[in-house]
Amino acid sequence: MINIKSDKCISCEICNDRSPLFSLLTKDELSVMNAGRFEVHFEAGETIVKQGTSANHMMVLTQGIAKLFLEGIDKRNLILDLILPWKLFGGPGLFTDMRYHYSVVALQESTACFIAADNVRQVIRTNPDFAESILRHCNRNSAANFDRLISLTQKQMPGRLADTLLYLNAEIFHNKSFNLPITRLELGEMSNMTKESVTRILKEFESEAILKLEGKSVNILKLESLQEISLRG
Repeated sequence: MINIKSDKCISCEICNDRSPLFSLLTKDELSVMNAGRFEVHFEAGETIVKQGTSANHMMVLTQGIAKLFLEGIDKRNLILDLILPWKLFGGPGLFTDMRYHYSVVALQESTACFIAADNVRQVIRTNPDFAESILRHCNRNSAANFDRLISLTQKQMPGRLADTLLYLNAEIFHNKSFNLPITRLELGEMSNMTKESVTRILKEFESEAILKLEGKSVNILKLESLQEISLRG
C-alpha cells in the first residue's frame, strides 16, 4: 500500500470528466472535495477498507478491480459487489455510525482515491443535485442487494451460480466471454455455496454446453439457458 499521485487522480476536476457524480459539482465544490484528498496504490490481496473500522472517507477506485464483501461468522464471507474504476464506495456508515459496514479488498493491482467524509457532507448540503445523485447511487445499491438476498435465500445452488455468472456478464464485463478476476472460492462467496459446489455446478453447466471453461476463462455459450436456470431458481 503506497500513497501516490498518478495521472489518473491529479485532482477532483479530473474526476469531473470521469465520474457522472462529479460532473454535477461546481469548480468551488470540486475544490472542497479535493482538499485533503489522496490516492493510494494497492497490490492484489491488500485491504482497502476493513469492516468495523472508522469511516472517515468516501472512496473512488481509479484503477483495477476490488471485491466488496461482508465478513461473516467463522471467516465465511459474502461478496456483495465487484468494484470497477470510477464507482464511489464508502457505505451507509458515512451518514450514520461512522463505521464501515463491509470490507473491500483489491483483486488486482489497484488505486483508490480517498475523499474526506466531512468534505463530502459539506458539498451535499450545498448541492441538492449532487445529494440526490448520492441518494440514487445508495438506493440502487440497496435494490441490488435486495435482489441478491432473494437469490441467496430462495434459489437452489444452480440458480444462485447462474445469477452470479449473469451478473458478471451484464454488470462487470458486458461480454459473454471474460476472464474471472476471482477464484472458485470467491465465486462461492458470491453465490453462498462452497468451492466444491461451485466446481461441480460449473462442470454440469459445461457438460450441458451452457458455457465453456478454460482456466479462468469463461465463455457463456447459451445465455438464454443460464437465464432460464436463474428464473427457475
